[in-house]
Amino acid sequence: MIPIDGTVMLEIAPHFTGANGVRQAEIIRAISPVLASTLETYDINTRLRIAHFLGQTCHESAGFRTTEEFASGVAYEKRKDLGNAKPGDGPRYKGRGLLQLTGRANYHEYGEALKIDIEDHPEMAAEPALSLRIACEYWKKHNINSFCDRDDLVAVTRKVNGGTRGAGRA
Repeated sequence: MIPIDGTVMLEIAPHFTGANGVRQAEIIRAISPVLASTLETYDINTRLRIAHFLGQTCHESAGFRTTEEFASGVAYEKRKDLGNAKPGDGPRYKGRGLLQLTGRANYHEYGEALKIDIEDHPEMAAEPALSLRIACEYWKKHNINSFCDRDDLVAVTRKVNGGTRGAGRA
């Protein structure tokens, strides 16, 4: 197992001060003790796979300083493609976690996979250690390791967020 913990997360993340720095430290401190074992469980266990995973999660979580989307989630209201059919589902199931799990259908699916009721308790998806497990489950379901093994940053980014935002394309 490759030794990896919160120190590595801090080394790759932007450095923040004030409230952002405090929140970043809290998130990393909560994830650090379970990072290596969780990644190993999901076969995110080579330097290239780990690098892609940490790069994507760092980007999606704004430098490991949030596990909840900054926007209100109103933009997701009535989005049938996300399973948001009931009034208030947009804000209730807005992006949370290291990879911004979004939509009632996804909360249901990943909650079932992990045997945790995050559909009825969506705020739980923002808990750092659980959000790591959700991100890894997503990674596995979408077979992202195969793209990491080819070092295909664009394909990895597309699998994570549907586009190439943050891929650093020149």
